[in-house]
Amino acid sequence: MLGIPRRFSHFVYAVLQSGITTAIASMIASVPFLGEGTFLEHWLGAWLVSWMLMLPVVLFAAPWLRRLTLALTTEDRI
Repeated sequence: MLGIPRRFSHFVYAVLQSGITTAIASMIASVPFLGEGTFLEHWLGAWLVSWMLMLPVVLFAAPWLRRLTLALTTEDRI
């Protein structure tokens, strides 16, 4: 593995999560280009732009979303 220190795990998570999410969304949006034979070109371009825009959003929103999630939920009582 890369050996990235655990204290940077939130950055690794943001990169992976935003990459996967934007890859799937841009793939779905590029489906109309399958018939033209330009699907890969459109998908890759759309994915790169959307990933560059979403990565900072995920990085900055994640701490707020974690706090909101903790505020909206309770511990399970077994």
